[in-house]
Amino acid sequence: MVLSLICPTKDPSPWVAAIQAVAPDIDLRIWPDDGDKADVTFTLVWAQPQGIFSQYPNLQVISSMGAGVDNLLQDASIPPQSAVVRMVDPRLVSQMGDYVLAAVLNHVRQFPQYGQSQQHHQWQPLQPRNIDEVTVGVMGIGQIGSAVAARLSQLGFQVVGWARRAKSIAAVQVFAGQQQLSDFLAASKILVCLLPLTPETENILNVDTLSQLPQGAYVINVARGDHLVEQDLLSLINNSHLSGACLDVFRQEPLPPDHPFWSHAKITVTPHIASLTDPISVAPQIVDNYRRMTTGQPLLNQVDRPRG
Repeated sequence: MVLSLICPTKDPSPWVAAIQAVAPDIDLRIWPDDGDKADVTFTLVWAQPQGIFSQYPNLQVISSMGAGVDNLLQDASIPPQSAVVRMVDPRLVSQMGDYVLAAVLNHVRQFPQYGQSQQHHQWQPLQPRNIDEVTVGVMGIGQIGSAVAARLSQLGFQVVGWARRAKSIAAVQVFAGQQQLSDFLAASKILVCLLPLTPETENILNVDTLSQLPQGAYVINVARGDHLVEQDLLSLINNSHLSGACLDVFRQEPLPPDHPFWSHAKITVTPHIASLTDPISVAPQIVDNYRRMTTGQPLLNQVDRPRG
């Protein structure tokens, strides 16, 4: 049995070193030089060439290198018998919480405005905002969203959440389903998108939903670029319904040099760095799933493929 790394946009060497440190006995190979494809039963992938899995007739498990699997699940060549798993790592959750907290506080304390004042040599104090008067709406109350919502609440923000089904989080009011989406949006002075990307959530941040946010609301997207209809966001910022946005994910990455987000004074752009997988941290999880595959045990963090 062979474990093959398929990651054309990543340097595989840190992953190889991390896995070998945990399990030096595993036959570990790197695509495209991974030998006889019939020997490969487990793949660790990121940004794989579409259609690649049709080359592996005995593939049992496909593991994403990250928490997201939307790009992976779009590949029609995944064999019906192959299980798909994703990474669930406390460091990913912690990093995402750090990023969202920084973005929220950066907005609340009006650092972008002070940055512009600095460029013009203007000493211009602004009216301060108190965090206990700011309601943050977390869209997507999964493992990461729940942790982010709890962290914001503990720091004194008013926090609401929105999920597909009813959930309970201490000190957080969670709205559920399409019937409560409007109420959730109306309450969210800052909107944080942490949804998984599925057919149901694609383009969910559009003119209809974003217009239901309060006047002057702020948008933070750290989920996937395809959640956001970019022109709708620009229009609502330019007509002053929204006060701005902080974006870490985009429909096209890297963001094209001529994209209007780069130069917009009210939009902060970061290059998809809110939460990055650490190979050393997740190597034991990869090896555990490899062992489970070989012994027929249930896999960790298996994805529901029909639901996406």
